[in-house]
Amino acid sequence: MMMTNQTPVSVLIAGATGKMGKEFVKTCLTDNQLNLVACTSRSSAGKDIFKALSLDINNHHVPIFSGVPEAITAHGASIQVGVDLTHPSTVYGNALAMIHTGISPILGATGLSEAQLQSLDEKLKSKGLAGAYIPNFSIGAVLLMQFAAQAAKYFNHAEIIEMHHNQKADAPSGTSLHTAELMQKNLGVGTKFSPTNGVEKETHAGARGATTEGGIHIHSVRLPGLVAHQEVLFGEKGQLLTLRHDSFDRTCFMAGIALSVKQIRSMPAGLHRGLECFLDG
Repeated sequence: MMMTNQTPVSVLIAGATGKMGKEFVKTCLTDNQLNLVACTSRSSAGKDIFKALSLDINNHHVPIFSGVPEAITAHGASIQVGVDLTHPSTVYGNALAMIHTGISPILGATGLSEAQLQSLDEKLKSKGLAGAYIPNFSIGAVLLMQFAAQAAKYFNHAEIIEMHHNQKADAPSGTSLHTAELMQKNLGVGTKFSPTNGVEKETHAGARGATTEGGIHIHSVRLPGLVAHQEVLFGEKGQLLTLRHDSFDRTCFMAGIALSVKQIRSMPAGLHRGLECFLDG
């Protein structure tokens, strides 16, 4: 991993009372390179984040605002990085507000369109600012994506199965789409996966899942009890290669969020995609 600066980074957490947000609040408390300045939560606006999360912190207070614009109005000058862990419906607007104020956005809420991502990239470059869109903050998930990209050089029949909790808003997941994008780059532009598959007819619409432009089928599973899981299956005559990663607890994402927050201000201007941008090699 890249070396980090020792000066604490001032952080805004959007969606601080959600499942991911709660864990990152705790991470900020234990990492002396992170300085939590403000939080947002529609359900807990006006409260102190530590009291809202029932954390026994008496000598430090961080306010919760109803949204990113309100937090920026109150504390914008002191915020360096904004971590968005909210919802696909709000992340784009939040990112625009951050960029306008000179705050580097770290976007963990997925579901943005390619047009929106390109727009954010252009706006960041015009401000001379770096931001990041990270579908998955787990180091293990990033390694799975890298392994899948490598395997795509040798196997041209592949499908992806992604499994998440039943409250996830977008499908397919950002992780699966990013995985497919990396695989396609190594297969080659204009080349499609599974070129020798027979002609198919779905007797039930959607049975074969979503299909990327490169021909990768992505199957989305949503069930209570799951957190975040993905399999990439590569098939050739007489063999099957299976790559799988499982996230059993959201604590596995925290190191990746912290790393991206610490590094983003030293990155070139523009929107960086994927946690791998912050890893050596």
